[in-house]
Amino acid sequence: MVGDRRFFALALAAAKEVGRIQMAYYHQSHRVAYKGAIDPVTEVDKLCEKAAVRMISDAFPDHDILSEETSFNQKGASWKWIIYPVDGTSNYIREYPCFCFSIGLEEEGKVVLGVVYNPFLDELFYAEKGGGAFLNGNRIMVSQTEQLDGSFLCTGFPYDVRENPDFYLKYFRAFIRLSFALRRPGSAALDLCYVAAGRFDGFWEMKLRPWDVAGASLIVTEAGGTLTDFKGAPYSIYSAETLASNGRIHEQMLQVMARLQTSEDRLQTEEIQG
Repeated sequence: MVGDRRFFALALAAAKEVGRIQMAYYHQSHRVAYKGAIDPVTEVDKLCEKAAVRMISDAFPDHDILSEETSFNQKGASWKWIIYPVDGTSNYIREYPCFCFSIGLEEEGKVVLGVVYNPFLDELFYAEKGGGAFLNGNRIMVSQTEQLDGSFLCTGFPYDVRENPDFYLKYFRAFIRLSFALRRPGSAALDLCYVAAGRFDGFWEMKLRPWDVAGASLIVTEAGGTLTDFKGAPYSIYSAETLASNGRIHEQMLQVMARLQTSEDRLQTEEIQG
């Protein structure tokens, strides 16, 4: 577990404050700008980021901060906070209640603390390295599902899905045929937390960024889950591929990924992932 209890207290306080801001503006109209054709940002994203950054900077001015909306000068500190002010902005602006705040803390490049908060449902997921995973104070564990054909899966699509729909849909088609059911909620951090809580059995997505997964990835592993890339290699929050599961169906999901990766597809994958 993280030695300095101030880190955990700050992460929880930031989650609650950002959640308060999200709900205060939830039923209001929003000024929406677009970083890409389907990549919106609102004033609420910026307000939430400002609040979280201020709390971190006031408490730990020497720490680094990495966030979605702002490029910060990195100090090269041993500690790096990685924040996602609103994961699920598209859902948020349409009042679809699947959005959250996510915060993770790296120590020397390893995530040691993760908090994800959905204020609409008042669900607070959190984990510390070596201390287990929790939802609103109760210990959570991944599911016991043993077979892919009985599994409940989820996924998401990157922002270039319009340019490469067939490439991403081949994974969707394969897993929808081989699983019990498949969902696409629209918040990777919550998808991963739901794997940790046993609500989903597995999740995959490409081109996620560190702020998408920093907090939730630790919650998955501390709940007993497994995280790798699509080839089964050790996972990094800076990876272009995220495959998460309860561990029991992980090899089966990897086998599906391998079948989809023909020699032609490997070349296309390398081109799309850059």
